[in-house]
Amino acid sequence: MNTSVLGLLLRPAKGQNSVIVLPATAFAIVTALVLTVVGGAQSFWTWTDGYGPLYQALAAIALVLLVVPLANLGGAAARLCARRRDERLSTLRLLGVTPLGVSVATVIESVLVASVGALVGIVAYLAISPLIGLIPFRGAALGIDAVLLPPVGVLAVVGAILLVAAGSAALGLRRVIISPLGVRLRTTTSSVHWFRAVIGISVIAIVFALVKIFPSIAGFTTTIVVLAVLFAVALAILNVIGPWALKVTASRQLRRAERADRLLAARMVLDSPKAAWRQVSGIAMASFMAVFAGTGVSLMNVMGSEALDGADAALAADMRTGLVITLVASFLMVAASVGVNQAASVLDQRDLHRSLHHLGMPLETVDSARRRAIMSPLLVTALGSALCAAVLVFPLLGIALITAPESLLTIAVVVSVGISVVWTSTRVTRPLLAQSFHAV
Repeated sequence: MNTSVLGLLLRPAKGQNSVIVLPATAFAIVTALVLTVVGGAQSFWTWTDGYGPLYQALAAIALVLLVVPLANLGGAAARLCARRRDERLSTLRLLGVTPLGVSVATVIESVLVASVGALVGIVAYLAISPLIGLIPFRGAALGIDAVLLPPVGVLAVVGAILLVAAGSAALGLRRVIISPLGVRLRTTTSSVHWFRAVIGISVIAIVFALVKIFPSIAGFTTTIVVLAVLFAVALAILNVIGPWALKVTASRQLRRAERADRLLAARMVLDSPKAAWRQVSGIAMASFMAVFAGTGVSLMNVMGSEALDGADAALAADMRTGLVITLVASFLMVAASVGVNQAASVLDQRDLHRSLHHLGMPLETVDSARRRAIMSPLLVTALGSALCAAVLVFPLLGIALITAPESLLTIAVVVSVGISVVWTSTRVTRPLLAQSFHAV
């Protein structure tokens, strides 16, 4: 029976090949970026001179700032088009397939799709590695041998991505197994409790205290390890607070809505705050990183104003290079996350769009509501994430570097580019909306 179930899951309906292509594409992007980031960072751990620990510390922080968002993107990839899969699984449950059969088939399906994407990602990683090896640090190019991970390292990264895929698929099965009829009839709701805010604020407060205390009581290496872990925790906790914040904002907009598109946009967010958060979570990560980038620019300007010898001047130049690389990688992550999630959202809501079309609602109204449901939460998301990052940076560098003109300008530019990426994605996915809107 499991083989038959698996065959049904992997066979997309007519005209829905993108249901398989989108998750595979997302996993390919995740695999290529993670391998590139980890491969580039590994070269710093081969340096054993006096500046080596500082380079390793900066690499560890950059690695955390990039890998955590990429892990979130991997989790989102595992959940792509979950509505279509949930409906098929709930139908199979109602027809008598056991929970074990559904679970095994679904996990295998997710792992197979992720494996295809991972293979494509490995090829992309190998193709761009020579270019990564040309990046100069300490006055010389890193070299391709320094940025290529050993086979064991590649397998470890791919294995971690497949575990994310399997874990996300297993967690997503709970409501199908518990209430298959509710899923099939679309009567289940996605709720977020105010307790998320309590947990999130409490964790941020604890992280702030530890960031303030550890540099004064621990050694350099221990401090760097702890700071990297704390930044990772803070990034992860944004995913806990975010859906609740969007729910509160959308509830207020619903009460004030005076037009059909605004009413529909608020209802779209309230229907699934978690899905709405996934649409804009890339901007949350970009805003978080923008604060680190801005303070980094301010710090380098302070260093540049002093008389530096050869080694210190090279360090300042390398910090600037690392900052650019981190920002470019974060924008690639934002573009991938936003584009894939928006396309998946259009596909998941095709039944809703078709129903609105039959009720006589124009495509322009639906598209306006869809864009508003994405763009409206962006300001709250961007400001909240930037504030969270500023709170964590404050004990380390002080308010002067955070509010310096160079820092504020960098933050504004990074956030503006991120928002532009989201806006562009809403335009690019309009033809897909029109196709599903008019589908019979």
